[in-house]
Amino acid sequence: MAPNLIGATDSPRTTAYLGPMTAHSLFDITGRIALVTGSSRGIGRALARGLVEAGARVVLNGRDEARLDQTRREFAALRAGDVHTAAFDVTDEGAVAAGVDRIASEVGPVEILVNNTGLQLRAPIVDFALADWQRLLDANLTSAFLMSREVAPAMIAAGRGKIVNICSVQSQLVRPAIAPYAATKGGLALLTKGLCADLAPHGICVNGLAPGYFDTELTSALVADAEFTAWVARRTPLGRWGATADLVGTLLWLSSPASDFVTGQIVYVDGGMTAVL
Repeated sequence: MAPNLIGATDSPRTTAYLGPMTAHSLFDITGRIALVTGSSRGIGRALARGLVEAGARVVLNGRDEARLDQTRREFAALRAGDVHTAAFDVTDEGAVAAGVDRIASEVGPVEILVNNTGLQLRAPIVDFALADWQRLLDANLTSAFLMSREVAPAMIAAGRGKIVNICSVQSQLVRPAIAPYAATKGGLALLTKGLCADLAPHGICVNGLAPGYFDTELTSALVADAEFTAWVARRTPLGRWGATADLVGTLLWLSSPASDFVTGQIVYVDGGMTAVL
């Protein structure tokens, strides 16, 4: 799919934009060009909104041009950072190359990349189809590889850059019926460390942001399941599902100069789930 660029949260905790926040200059990302993949809904949408509110020039990415443009118009109403869209398939090597090149020519080189695109498919391993395994690999791991490889040369030339891979508690922990998903998220965690090894000498920081169980439109069926929600509350020390707004602060830190000596790390934002038995 040829990229399409157009210029200019679902969480109950999301509030209206009230103007720039007072913060230490180390957290200032005003004017930085940030590309967030899979950002028209769910966690990606909340992360993109947080970057917009922080004054970044944000490029929304996905395959649904109409949904992307609707999100762009909603974010533009915040009157914070600039908002653009780039519709292309992040699992397609040619589309990724063309999309990143067009963003560079029409907006500028990507300075902050958030690899958020992901897919979840659940089934016992004996029933899991090879085609579904490949879909998970492409969406959850290959996309991050392709995107990171494509934006890296411009970041190397600039001597700086931030890549944030959206990992998961399943990068470390597993439940029944999600072994292939966990394998891809575990792979993404190690890709994060490998990218750190390759890119840190060029001033580029690569980290993973790993959410726990979050209340989004994609998990609405699980949230509505009283038994499962009770399990989440028992298993999470903070006793609740995460709200997408809970992820924004960590992303802003990992995207800003405040984290310039932090790389190769997986930061779990999970209410304490991975800290306890």
